[in-house]
Amino acid sequence: MKLRPLNDRILILPGQEEAKTSGGIIIPDTAKEKPAEGRVVAVGKGRMGDNGKRIAMDVTADERILFSKFSGTEVKIDGINYLVIRQDDVLGIIESPTSSQ
Repeated sequence: MKLRPLNDRILILPGQEEAKTSGGIIIPDTAKEKPAEGRVVAVGKGRMGDNGKRIAMDVTADERILFSKFSGTEVKIDGINYLVIRQDDVLGIIESPTSSQ
């Protein structure tokens, strides 16, 4: 199954939470923090501006992004947990040190 986000929404594959601390202590599921970064799987076409023209998205598929911790809606597709958020919830794009600017 595929999901195509509408307007200014983004489908993200969230990063994995740490299951252990650096000292080797196992963290229970109830104490884990929600991930705040992930990989963009799909993006909508952008929202409509007041003038009726579509405003393009700032992110594209396959980019790693940083987003607000408690934003979006969790969805499960083919057994994989995804997150659907609005572009306004994106805090930044994580660039690798070798990427050109």
